[in-house]
Amino acid sequence: MKQSALFSGFLYILLGIVFTYFAIENIQTNQGWGFFTYILVILATFDIGSGIRLIAFHFFIKKSANKNKKK
Repeated sequence: MKQSALFSGFLYILLGIVFTYFAIENIQTNQGWGFFTYILVILATFDIGSGIRLIAFHFFIKKSANKNKKK
């Protein structure tokens, strides 16, 4: 099954939000920042960054395809 970059981008952003939620819960239950919390924040950062990049790539490809149709 072929997935579009737009769908994958939203999926990555959703995973980043979930990891952020788990990191916040971990901070509140453990009363501070631990090793696992830092790992969750790093994973959330990578996922959100990848999601934004994939969504931007989707619109770049779409814009490029429309530009080629007009020629």
